[in-house]
Amino acid sequence: MSRIGRMPVPIRAGVEMRVDGDLVKVKGPKGALEQGLAPFVRVEITDGQALVLREADHKRAKAAHGLMRSLIANMVTGVTDGFSKTLDIIGVGYRAEVSGGTVKLSVGYSHPVLLTIPQGLEVVAESQTRLVVRGADKQQVGQFASDIRKVRPPEPYKGKGIRYANEHIRRKVGKSGVGG
Repeated sequence: MSRIGRMPVPIRAGVEMRVDGDLVKVKGPKGALEQGLAPFVRVEITDGQALVLREADHKRAKAAHGLMRSLIANMVTGVTDGFSKTLDIIGVGYRAEVSGGTVKLSVGYSHPVLLTIPQGLEVVAESQTRLVVRGADKQQVGQFASDIRKVRPPEPYKGKGIRYANEHIRRKVGKSGVGG
């Protein structure tokens, strides 16, 4: 059995979880999330915890077992605490601005890049060079943070670009300038 899959998912106070056929619904103070169940996997809710059980022993069922447990645990964490990703913008004149439902990035192109914030997410500009993406759905937070980073990924020579706050950019040495 999957070591991750057989661990129970504790359902915290203030969180309501239901299983409707092949759909797990979790509702909490930060929102409501839904997740479809993989084939050969079922969820039982007892005594304030959810158990993810697999109904078969073949390779696909084993692969889905731990995945479904992790997704359900992330849903419970998301509706109680939420998830966040922090992005730093490095470069002279590079800045970000959040207004309404859009993020405006000025990152060295001839025009500002506008990104629409997906529903269920909140983007906060802590400063002109720092953005924080917050939300209940871990996958959605990570995807939108990745979309922002793709606008101007960090380059290895000067380190300019958009990077995650905890990301380390491996720097390269430029040309030596010797010759003639």
